[in-house]
Amino acid sequence: MKARMFSGTTGKVFMLLCAMYFIEYVDRVNLSVAAPLLKKELSLSNTQLGLALSAFGYCYAMFQILGGYAGDRFGPRRTLAFSGLLWSVGTMLTGMVGGLTTLLLSRLLVGMGEAGTIPTATRAMSNWVPRIKRGFAQGFTHSSARAAAALTPPLVVAMLPLFGWRGAFVALGCVSLVWVVVWYNYFRDDPRKHPSITAGELADLPPYQGRTVDTVVPWRPLIKRILPVTLVFFCHAWTLWLYLSWLPSFFVGSYGIDLKSSALYTSAVFFAGVVGDTAGGLLTDAIYRRTGNLNHARRNVIILGFAGSLSFLCCVMYFHDQTVVTLCLAAALFLLEMAEGPIWAVPIDVAPRYAGVAGGFVSTAAGVAAMISPAAFGYITDLTGSYRPPFILSIGLLLIGIVLSFRIRPDIPLQVPDEKMPPLNPLGVHS
Repeated sequence: MKARMFSGTTGKVFMLLCAMYFIEYVDRVNLSVAAPLLKKELSLSNTQLGLALSAFGYCYAMFQILGGYAGDRFGPRRTLAFSGLLWSVGTMLTGMVGGLTTLLLSRLLVGMGEAGTIPTATRAMSNWVPRIKRGFAQGFTHSSARAAAALTPPLVVAMLPLFGWRGAFVALGCVSLVWVVVWYNYFRDDPRKHPSITAGELADLPPYQGRTVDTVVPWRPLIKRILPVTLVFFCHAWTLWLYLSWLPSFFVGSYGIDLKSSALYTSAVFFAGVVGDTAGGLLTDAIYRRTGNLNHARRNVIILGFAGSLSFLCCVMYFHDQTVVTLCLAAALFLLEMAEGPIWAVPIDVAPRYAGVAGGFVSTAAGVAAMISPAAFGYITDLTGSYRPPFILSIGLLLIGIVLSFRIRPDIPLQVPDEKMPPLNPLGVHS
């Protein structure tokens, strides 16, 4: 089963999803890398730059649930292809901006396109990934996203002498369009309808959760069940967006180094996140296989990640050596990202038939954090003259996240009158 995550038809679908996470995150964080150049050319203050970095989050937050609903109703194939077209165009338009207003509009379009992609990908995984591999699948796809965050700084910096910052955005948008074409031509919503799927692969997959065309979404019970993990993910995403939006500027502003050097430090930190995502996914699945207790498997890894992350963020407040601070930031991100896989496995655990909508609620938390966190960082740094105080908010929110994690119950599937199913054993088979 482990091999089928990376081979055969299911493996190709999984790697296409990983590619989507990677590409869309490149288009999500590329602005933060080029931010010092944009700030100078467009004459932006830190507050204005913070607004531009946050613009992505406005549409990203507003359209998450709608995007997840579209994934459930129309299927991941069409929904992700349409989303890819939107964020590709938005990325290319970023290279054509003439001021703050057009910069805001282009980033809003990127946010609109990427809204709902992760919930819809979660919906795709509910049909294409075995139950006992959900933690790993979510962790590894998010590792792809963090790999993008790690590789985007040197990638964009390398592209600048060749294309300039404007040409770099256009080129990256074109890469996204290539993914859209490949995805639409290869993927099928129902694994049974894929021409290359084998009987052995189908035997490992869960029962197909069809599109919700004729089904009324049980909004009230679904919201009640998914709210705790949504709030926990907000605490996670707040801190993550400090990294995604401001880390290059943090190194430039705190240590006076050039953009190329800041890109290297930023990449080193994000590579720790790449490892953390996969490690957390492997750990939550291992606990589940050993104990059969899904609640402990998800919650305990989340608590471990949050507690470790806030401990190393406290160190950032007290140490000022560039190398030590970089190591502390890397350790904090590694532990923070360990929680990503178990958090994103919960929507599938709780409501696989409505995984798109459930994931939409969870991802809305990330959108709200993306909207507020970068702007708050910019405002606080302008107010205090230091890049460190914003980390205090992250420490407090991670503490809150630990408390809220005790409200998550992935071991109790959502029950609605028209789809009562027998419980699943640890191997993901209906009893």
